Amino acid sequence: MSQQRGLGPRRAALYLLDQVTGEGKLLPEVIGTGALQHLSPEDRARAQRLATETLRGLARADRMLARFLAKTPPLQVRNVLRLCTVELSGGEAAHGVVNAGVEMVARNKRTSSMKGLVNAVLRKVAAEGPDGWSKLATPRMPGWLRTPLKDAYGPEVVAAIEAVQFAGAPLDITVKGDVTAANEALKGEILPTGSIRLPTGVQVSALPGFEAGDWWVQDAAAAIPVQVLAPQKGEKILDLCAAPGGKTMQLAAAGADVTAVDLSKGRMSRVDENLTRTRLTAKTVVSDAFEFSEGGFDAILLDAPCSATGTIRRHPDLPYAKDGSEFGILIEQQAQMIDHALSLLKPGGRLVFCTCSLFPDEGEVQVEDALARHAGLSVEPDALDRVGIDPSWRTEEGGLRLRPDYWADKGGMDGFYIAQLRKPQ
Repeated sequence: MSQQRGLGPRRAALYLLDQVTGEGKLLPEVIGTGALQHLSPEDRARAQRLATETLRGLARADRMLARFLAKTPPLQVRNVLRLCTVELSGGEAAHGVVNAGVEMVARNKRTSSMKGLVNAVLRKVAAEGPDGWSKLATPRMPGWLRTPLKDAYGPEVVAAIEAVQFAGAPLDITVKGDVTAANEALKGEILPTGSIRLPTGVQVSALPGFEAGDWWVQDAAAAIPVQVLAPQKGEKILDLCAAPGGKTMQLAAAGADVTAVDLSKGRMSRVDENLTRTRLTAKTVVSDAFEFSEGGFDAILLDAPCSATGTIRRHPDLPYAKDGSEFGILIEQQAQMIDHALSLLKPGGRLVFCTCSLFPDEGEVQVEDALARHAGLSVEPDALDRVGIDPSWRTEEGGLRLRPDYWADKGGMDGFYIAQLRKPQ
């Protein structure tokens, strides 16, 4: 690839970095506005990978760059240096990376005067190479996130979580039919809970069974809530806050009569597309969860909006786009959603509440508070007796706490909290 051709995805990656670190936007939000549409599919994938890898190694890149900078440059220049440092430390050819970094700075009138600095610094980084990179400490989460997690789990657990997050996430697949048969073609690893795990970087649409709709991408931890709910054929089940739809497809594959509700029209259209591809059926409704009033459900799956702090190994932009200031509002909303979901259940119906959060306030505490608010409501620990569930993952109030450092030798998992509640008769 020529330098000019390689500049396109690098400039796009730089734009993504600037939006996350400068504007506080999440990568899916920026990409969803068409930020990469001008690129070929191959270059789009490369730009997204470069941005993600840079965000994952941002703290380590800053530590390496600090040795060669007398003072901190403007954010866009700093992001060019970060992007190129991560590339150089990954073994990319120094000549192309340094030239691209200089060119990106030179093209911007506000930063062009700093091209000499960028050239000099990146040459020093190139001399350090992957060896110098590997000697640096594992990047830590920002203090606003690390401190409460350390209080909840202790410093050793937090360090283990950070190590898994820095390593990135493999690709997990949920199969519609026979897992063993599907894996004969996919040639991955069957995880204890039944998901198939493949290395990261594979082209999903080119994998065997994609076009036939035999499976869908879903982190192994995200597949467990439906396993806990244990949907039965013909049951009337509501998937509240359904997008991106992995759980909807699990429910439909089990033969349930599924209604999927989500506020986002765009995200729900993706759910419809995936249902079509997998030849599964569900009723999809674009609606605010609180405005959806149909009742009489046998079971409800509520994957409530949350801090998403359990997904950082797949979404390293989150610690830099957020600062925790909005989490109090989310916690209050989760409690209201539990109450609303219970009102839509039949007497004796079951509700699986889950969040992809590591904060106990968005998991264990929510269930304890719900039990205090609703007389006769109960937790069902026996619902957690599923294949592959480690008993040590259970929590005192009867739920399930999943952490990224579980299965660390296999690539970890998303952080989740899951509990099944039973409405009184």
